[in-house]
Amino acid sequence: MPTSAIEPRVPNGNAATGTHSPSLFANPQATRASYPAELRAIMCIERAEESRRWLAAWSGIARQATPLYDLPGLAQKLRVARFSVKDESVRSPLGSFKALGAPIALVRQILRLHPEFEPASILTGSYAKQLKDYTVISATDGNHGRGLAAAARDAGCRCVIVLHANVSVEREEAIAEFGAEIVRIKGNYDESVEEAARLSAAHGWQVVSDTSYEGYEDIPRDVMQGYGTIAAEIVEQTDARANEAGAFTHVFLQGGVGGMAAGLFSYLWEFQGEHRPHFIVVEPDQADCLLQSAIQGRAAKATGSIDSVMAGLACGETSPLAWKFLQTSADHFMTIEDGLAVEAMKTLANGSEKDIPIVAGESGTAGLAALEVLRANDALSAQVKLDANSRVLIINTEGATAPLVYKQLVGCSAEEIAAKQAAWRTA
Repeated sequence: MPTSAIEPRVPNGNAATGTHSPSLFANPQATRASYPAELRAIMCIERAEESRRWLAAWSGIARQATPLYDLPGLAQKLRVARFSVKDESVRSPLGSFKALGAPIALVRQILRLHPEFEPASILTGSYAKQLKDYTVISATDGNHGRGLAAAARDAGCRCVIVLHANVSVEREEAIAEFGAEIVRIKGNYDESVEEAARLSAAHGWQVVSDTSYEGYEDIPRDVMQGYGTIAAEIVEQTDARANEAGAFTHVFLQGGVGGMAAGLFSYLWEFQGEHRPHFIVVEPDQADCLLQSAIQGRAAKATGSIDSVMAGLACGETSPLAWKFLQTSADHFMTIEDGLAVEAMKTLANGSEKDIPIVAGESGTAGLAALEVLRANDALSAQVKLDANSRVLIINTEGATAPLVYKQLVGCSAEEIAAKQAAWRTA
């Protein structure tokens, strides 16, 4: 589809961040039929639940479901019936949803080599002696690498992480804490993916990446399937019923290479069928690979510089495997500027008398920022069928995974917000 198919850019005056013109694209391939059998053969609820059980024994994640917060104050401000935040910042000491992806992918890869192992015991170190000479490698913007490093340490194998030039020293140190060996390159994220593949081939190491490429799909699928735990908890927390409309009419999910969105959309689509919510994928303006994929009708590359304050979404090339799911499940693709994500971080951190304060990292607020843009313009709201009766869900994918960056952007530390949260609960 030609670029001219992008919806008109409508200015959104924002005193804090300057005038912004969002890109909003209606996906012509989106469907509301039952979940296709060809997609179920790749990712399904049964496999997501299996991953959930296998990870439950790992000390690296919380035993209980992450909170699903209703924020009535923001709902009123944004003129919607319900606004809810699934808070993945407390999923794990790692501080993000990535604790569900890389670890389960590592477990499944080890099982391919050692089918005799007990899956739930791999991350408890039960097979550390057998795995001491096994090396895994991945490129990362931060959170995926940290999750892989933590899982590899607990399993007893070696881990090498490739970081590109724009990954902060703070994020590097957070990964190195788990014993990973760090390799730095001068290029961007996509070049770090290429370097990880090169090192893997040269040394016989195993790539455990969250993005797919030709000949490499099994492990990225396992990563995406791990994210289904988030959707499973949402279903349980809202008492949803199969093949019926659920608690939410709209779900906003972050873009990146598309893995997290594909993992959650697939679960909710299979569970709710044709009654699934309206799915909206959000990316930084300069890292619009998924929006470009929707325009071109195939997995494509971003048109911008890629670098973004939303570090976890600073990806230039769509995962072809993730695109198999997004090309028919995502109803709209949208981009936002960095400044709007930062303002949304402050909004969640501040809370209100009605709304609990939430620590949300740079990539965690993309959904809220997009919703604010849409509700500031009636024409854009109409395009995505947002109105006063809408019930909206976003996923706070990370907390202050880079604490110094968080404090610089929000104006106070994550610890201060946590104290405000405790005081809010008491009040």
